[in-house]
Amino acid sequence: MTRDCLVRARHGRRLSLSAVRPTALALVFMAAGLSPAADPALPAPKTYRNPIIDRLGPADPHVIRYGGKYYLYPTLDSRGYDVFVSDDLVHWQQKGRVFEDRRGGVWAPDLFQHKKGDGKFYLYYTVNKPRGSEPRGGKLIGVAVADGPMGPFVDKGVLAEDAIDAHLYQDDDGRFYLYYVRLAGGFKIMVQEMTDPLTRKGEPSRVIHPTEPWEKVSGEVTEGPFMLKRKGVYYLMYSGTGADSPNYGIGYATAASPLGPFTKHPGNPIARRGGDVLGPGHHCVIEGPDGRLWMVYHQKSSTRTGWDRFLAIDPLWFDDKGVINVRVTRGTDQPAP
Repeated sequence: MTRDCLVRARHGRRLSLSAVRPTALALVFMAAGLSPAADPALPAPKTYRNPIIDRLGPADPHVIRYGGKYYLYPTLDSRGYDVFVSDDLVHWQQKGRVFEDRRGGVWAPDLFQHKKGDGKFYLYYTVNKPRGSEPRGGKLIGVAVADGPMGPFVDKGVLAEDAIDAHLYQDDDGRFYLYYVRLAGGFKIMVQEMTDPLTRKGEPSRVIHPTEPWEKVSGEVTEGPFMLKRKGVYYLMYSGTGADSPNYGIGYATAASPLGPFTKHPGNPIARRGGDVLGPGHHCVIEGPDGRLWMVYHQKSSTRTGWDRFLAIDPLWFDDKGVINVRVTRGTDQPAP
């Protein structure tokens, strides 16, 4: 039956299709047991599916947006950082190395563009301490600088020893705060006031340490800090328990000041193991092309202990009570940013 005949048959007289509302026309087709053909002029809905980069290895991602493009920097091969570039947070191209360090153990990058200052790009890195240093196998964090997001980044020195996972946050008043993990005595998150992106101010203080069962289930760990601010509230997000475990997860704590004291959210972890999702953690948050917030993070591919990780994105939002919500997915088509 043609569409013209169908309309005439259902109404007892011939109607122009242009006179029939789309919703009404769809109901007519349904009543006849038919399905209306898809309009070829309408674009197919955009979707994504985790992993967003189809390979194991990349982890601990940090993403910035600059010039209409997204730049992603992950832990990769322990020798340095490569940058991946995207227009939409879904499709990524690997563009090559931006920083390399002979000390090795190159992990967990953090990128900051000094928009209110010199416009330069600051890369906060984690690397091994030099051979012969104590304790053996120790780590340190430092900072390198470039004129653009593609580098090359030039090392400007060490910011803290026995430390990993640096994250620089600039508040609305222009003040700088460096969050990082101090390893001595356990994985605890510190905050260090900064005069500028290169210079420490005063002494650091502890703001988060393992206290909750989910932070201790596979090793007592709090790490991977990332700061959000909304309506005057500081949300210090972090990951908990061992990163090589499928039990790795994400929680947050809130405060009225970037220096704390911070109160952990009673609903932590907000991202956790469940279904096909294993070990979601070490994330950043970025506004997508759709204007919504997106969490960029890694997951584990299996339940075994190890570093079989891949990169993922999923939406993050605040409810009307100011509580952070996330949805974590793997292997299923989801509406794209």
